[in-house]
Amino acid sequence: MSEQYLVLIVESDWDSATVTEEQHARAQREHGAFAAAVAAAGAKILGGEALQSKSTGFAVTPARDGKPAVYTNGPLTETTEALSGYYVIETDSPEQAKELAALCPTAGHIEVRPIWNMSGM
Repeated sequence: MSEQYLVLIVESDWDSATVTEEQHARAQREHGAFAAAVAAAGAKILGGEALQSKSTGFAVTPARDGKPAVYTNGPLTETTEALSGYYVIETDSPEQAKELAALCPTAGHIEVRPIWNMSGM
């Protein structure tokens, strides 16, 4: 049975505004190689994107108990790490998800989370 995983790419102090053309081209090659490795393993990439810097984001605290929603501009957290991108992959096992995540290019680390299949609810 196949399972889906969210592969989060976490970088140290990553800022999309400072990426050079050379760095972008290298990242394109590295992520292309990752995609090829996933396909060669018989797994699938179902989606994924690079994200802009955390300073461009915003947070929303939904309205609760009669209080209005609160919107906060980035940067969102006081941290030296930032989520720089993600993939959604489909694999045959948690072990395969771990092996493939280890091939995902990053200067930081990868966090892998199983996706809860809520289609039967």
